[in-house]
Order: sequence, then structure tokens, then C-alpha cells
Amino acid sequence: MATAVATFQWGGERLELLAERAAWDPHRRTLLLADLHLGKAESFQAQGIPLPSDGDAATLNALLELAARQRPEQVIVLGDLIHGRLGLTAELRAKLAALPELLGCRLRLVGGNHERGNWIAGLAQEPSQALGPWWLSHEPEARTGLLNLCGHLHPVAQLGGKGDRLRLPCFSYCPRTQRLALPAFGALTGGMPLPGQERQWLVADGAVLEVHRRRRGRP
Repeated sequence: MATAVATFQWGGERLELLAERAAWDPHRRTLLLADLHLGKAESFQAQGIPLPSDGDAATLNALLELAARQRPEQVIVLGDLIHGRLGLTAELRAKLAALPELLGCRLRLVGGNHERGNWIAGLAQEPSQALGPWWLSHEPEARTGLLNLCGHLHPVAQLGGKGDRLRLPCFSYCPRTQRLALPAFGALTGGMPLPGQERQWLVADGAVLEVHRRRRGRP
């Protein structure tokens, strides 16, 4: 059944997987998201590729609406808040400086590969770290006894056959490495299919739906 929220249980703890492509830790009142890639359009424009510039507005408005609803005590971005140096314009820097006040809470950034070599005033790039039972990182990092929450992978699930295939963003859980990859939050991001044996929750039309794939060899 599709709902706006799916519950993920791990080690007696609960995460809510939101249709807005973010995770909510109700116990710590923490909103977790990854891969906004702000400034991506401007990065492409600087290279002569005329990508429309409205992606940042859509991404930031979605984040502000989500924060207004959840009222978090903190928002933690699991890397790739920005796309890179070319897109880190004076306008984007001003928006990032105003973001914590607009969110109404603390904004934190676990540094991702796209932040390397870039400096954002008032927003330090933090290393991978524990938050209760979670290990927060940008790229996947297994930690014994902790569930790794990460970004970087931009997971999508592929549905249908060769002639009629659909790709949708998803949350993807690997039980072997105890890793839960969050879908990319940004409006201008692509995606990568992950192994079908992972447990996955599709995000589409304001709903979250767990995928139950039929195993090969079964009717």
C-alpha cells in the first residue's frame, strides 16, 4: 500500500521514509537528506550548456515546505549540498547563508565529494559521524553495530520490461552492509539502479511504496 510515509525499523529504532525524498528521525527530531546539487544549472551554463536555472528554487522550496511541516531541531545534509565551484555564485552563497533562519533550525553538512575544495561561509563540512544508532556519511561506509545512512548513490528502481521501463527514485537498503541509501533530494539530479536484491521503497506522486519483486523461478 502506498502512503506518504514508510516506517523503517532497525535495532529497535525507527526512521520515517518520506515521499519528499528525505528521512525523518522522530526521536531526535532530525531531518536527513542528501544530494541537493544546488548550482548545478549554473555549473553547466558556465560550460556552455543552456540548462534552465529554476532547479534550485524548486529544491529549496521543497526543503522549506518540508521543514515547516516537520519542525525539526536540525537538518543534516549527507553531502553534495552544492554541485561545485562554478555554480557557487554570490546569489547561491546568499541563499545558503539565509537558509538556517528560513528553516528555523540548525543546518549541518556532512561533506560530500562535490563540496571538496569549496568553502561555504557559516557551514562547516563535517566528517562522517554517529547519530545515535545511525552512521552518517556521504559515500557508503559500513560501521559495525550502526546503520549507515548515506547519499551519493542517487538510487532509482527500474520497473517494467525492455519496451516499457520506468525509473523512479527510491530508498535502498542493503542488509549485507547495513546501509540505507537516500534518494537524491535535488530537482536536477539523475539516478543509478542498485541491485534488485536490496530492499527498496519507491517515491512517486507524493507516496512511498515498498517494492516486492518476484523471485526468479517462481510463478
